This record gives sequence, structure tokens and C-alpha cells, in this order.
Amino acid sequence: MERHAFAAKINEGKFQDFRSGIGRVWNELTRFLDDLEAYNFSLWNVDSLVFGYYEQGVMSPAVKERMEELKQILQPLEGTAEWISAPDQEMRLMYHDFGIVRPNKELIRHRVFATHLKGDQQEEYKRRHDGLVEARGGKTDPGPDSNFSIWNAGQYIFGYDEIDVTMEKEETEADRKATIDWETKMLEIMEWYTDDVDWITDQHHHHMVRIGYHN
Repeated sequence: MERHAFAAKINEGKFQDFRSGIGRVWNELTRFLDDLEAYNFSLWNVDSLVFGYYEQGVMSPAVKERMEELKQILQPLEGTAEWISAPDQEMRLMYHDFGIVRPNKELIRHRVFATHLKGDQQEEYKRRHDGLVEARGGKTDPGPDSNFSIWNAGQYIFGYDEIDVTMEKEETEADRKATIDWETKMLEIMEWYTDDVDWITDQHHHHMVRIGYHN
């Protein structure tokens, strides 16, 4: 399985035009995705940011080979948003904890987030997260996190996580302290668009919401 991500920024004052445009192109867009054997496709929004995620089989046709066709499908959205990373421009995978992927999404909740790096901190961000991968020692994470990936384009960071709600447990004091220590340190190099650490910083950000899904 291949994972792909893309992102865009909605132009000022164009949010409603963008949302209505998505509605007008949705049927044609999903037929296009079916032709590419793309699945688990979702669109997410917070403030002016839109993040998209989808999966394909290893031998499925690449979007970049049919990008002109996709541009025609998305023509009604012209002027409403600008690409941060278009579907034919691979975002950089900064972290992964794929674990055991659950094909059945009925008992999955999502954690999808967006942050902004402070300056040229891409390599430092990657280095810190590489340490988390190395700490797993090649072992498969049984959950509850599943299919977790973090992506980068420019100064933007987007994360996608599927969480098995049947495996979630009450957080221990040790877990809570570890989370606070990690997130506080990460604030040295990035700022949040989403509300993931508002409980630590006492700031207010919006929650990432799903605005489209097709499987």
C-alpha cells in the first residue's frame, strides 16, 4: 500500500466558494479516484488550511500521470485556494507508525493536525521523530494508534492518525508527563494551527474537521 498526502490554503474570503465548489465536483472527483484505484480518501480543514490523504495499491496509476485531467475536474475551484503541495507533488514523509492498519473504519476515530515550523526546522523535526521510530526497534505497534503518518511541505506539517477506540485506555500520570515534556519541547521549533496542545498552552485553536470522505 502507498500513502499520499497533499495540502492547499484557501484564499481570503473564499471559504464558502471553496466548500460549494467541492460539492459541485465531488461526483466527478470520486469517479476519478476510483479509476486510479485510490481509497480511504479524506479531506480535512482547519482555518484556511485543507489537508488531503488517500491510499493506493503499489501498482495503481500515479496521479501525476493524469494531473491535467484532475485540473479540469477541479476547475470550478479555481481562484478559491492555492496549492501548498499539489497531488502530483509528493509531500515528504516525516514520521510513520503504521502499526496494524484497520481496514474496517467503523471503530476508528481520527486525529488529524496541522502545525507551522519556526524557520528552517525541517531537519530538526525529522531528526526528533526519527528517534521515535528507532525507539520502537522495528516492532509493530499493536495500537491504539494505526496508520499514523506525518507529512511536510515547506513550513507546514500535517499529521494523519487512525485510532482504534476499542484499545484506548485511561492515560496514566507517567504518560501524561511524557506527553507534556515532548509537546513542550516541540514548541521550540513549531507553532500549532489545531487544538492538540491547547490543554498544555492554555491557548485557543480550532479543531481539524473532515469535510469529505470516499472509500
